[in-house]
Amino acid sequence: MPDTDIYRSYNFVVDIQGVTSGYFSEISGLSISVESISYREGGGAPAVRKLPGRVDYGDITFKWGLSESTELWEWLMTTVQGNVERKEMSIVLLAPDGQQENTRWNLHSAWPTAWRGAQLRGEAQGVAIETLIIAHEGIERA
Repeated sequence: MPDTDIYRSYNFVVDIQGVTSGYFSEISGLSISVESISYREGGGAPAVRKLPGRVDYGDITFKWGLSESTELWEWLMTTVQGNVERKEMSIVLLAPDGQQENTRWNLHSAWPTAWRGAQLRGEAQGVAIETLIIAHEGIERA
């Protein structure tokens, strides 16, 4: 078995078509699932067979520290106003040096479906974190 390094999850960048700023602290939800359809063959077959059905690409959750940039908010607002603006996106996992690309996931026809504002508490000292949930119609690993 070849000696390979395991990638670390902390060093990543996000490239969103037409968005120039966005520093994300967390990304979750990268997933693909294929529906399993059960059926029983005629002729008294004792086992239930399984067929592949529809493919579902899970929604992806992005979290970032609130800043003066409004580009992601404006993208969300186009959807709220009924003008869904689909974009191509890439999530790029970098090597520990922060320069080399280890792997990339390209998301196709992505658009925002939900937003959660930062939790504001007078006694807290942490960063104000916003959340944006993105739907997409396909993912490929490059």
